[in-house]
Amino acid sequence: MSGHSKFANIKHKKEKNDAAKGKIFTILGREIAVAVKDGGPDPANNYKLAQVIAKAKSNNMPNETIERGIKKAAGDVGSVNYKYITYEGYGPNGIAIIVDALTDNQNRTAANVRNAFTKGNGNVGTPGCVSFMFDQKGQIIIDKEEYEDDPDELMMLALDAGAEDFSDAEDSYEIITGPDDFETVQKALSEAGISMVSAEVTMIPQNYVELTDEAAIKSLQKILDLLDEDDDVQAVYHNWDE
Repeated sequence: MSGHSKFANIKHKKEKNDAAKGKIFTILGREIAVAVKDGGPDPANNYKLAQVIAKAKSNNMPNETIERGIKKAAGDVGSVNYKYITYEGYGPNGIAIIVDALTDNQNRTAANVRNAFTKGNGNVGTPGCVSFMFDQKGQIIIDKEEYEDDPDELMMLALDAGAEDFSDAEDSYEIITGPDDFETVQKALSEAGISMVSAEVTMIPQNYVELTDEAAIKSLQKILDLLDEDDDVQAVYHNWDE
């Protein structure tokens, strides 16, 4: 993983997210509600909620909005009926795709996801058909324009906090952690006043696949765009080397 940064992709996604911030905040609000329902309103005792809060902050969700969401969910737990569901499948040329959704209507979501794959000449597979090609990791991206200090100091701070890997790419620093160490590393960086362009537990491909056929690229982009437009879809992971 070392040396292979996906910051350009993340920056592109953030620009799209900024254009649809209302949607992003709605999605994060659902995640907060489910986390509170499952583990209570205190992030110190609810690891999942702490993860969602870190993700919300990396998407520039205001602290007061986060706190309001937690209080609302804690006071109305009975109305939270969303369920996490994961779909796995293949895009053109066997590109592996994982789709995480949070839905109150599984039939609707399944139909929409299947439609996205079909329109992009892909197909939904069985659970586990591609997830073995990915590793669940904490991933923190720091823009070099936002961090002008010694990168060795940043690396030592991250490693001392429990990070597994540190990469120095052209435009960013990438820090990789185990899922259980993500919160500790993210907190250490935050307390040191370090700005993070992205901080989340994600699925990282073990290997990336290049596409050179324009038709295949267009079809895959169709799948990804349709999934991105679906309000039930929380995250999409793939091994396409864009």
